[in-house]
Amino acid sequence: MIHGIGTDVCDVRRIRVSLERHGERFARKILSDGELAVWQARSKRWPERGLRFLATRFSAKEAFSKAVGLGLRMPMTWRLCEIANLPSGKPVIVLHGGLKEWFEKQGLTAHVTVTDETDYAASFVVVEKKEN
Repeated sequence: MIHGIGTDVCDVRRIRVSLERHGERFARKILSDGELAVWQARSKRWPERGLRFLATRFSAKEAFSKAVGLGLRMPMTWRLCEIANLPSGKPVIVLHGGLKEWFEKQGLTAHVTVTDETDYAASFVVVEKKEN
């Protein structure tokens, strides 16, 4: 059964301005440790890919927070929600700490997709409640 659906469209230019203004501190606020390592590697080699990576993660976390119905309030935090990729490239949501505990206690599972195109990144999340 569907518990919630969330979507988000993020202006990559807005992320660029925040990154220019706050530097890596901005990325550290948004990204988990695993995501931060990927962002740093991509940014070093291809700055635009790093920027788009950050924008898609920002967008996916916003969409997830909407789908679970919490918005950005506890136990939902930027760093406890990680958007990782399977070896196939498929994006998946990996939760940590109190958010993971809360999510599992609710009996929820999540599906995510992300995309980016020039000036925008977009994400769509479906959260399901496990049937008993």
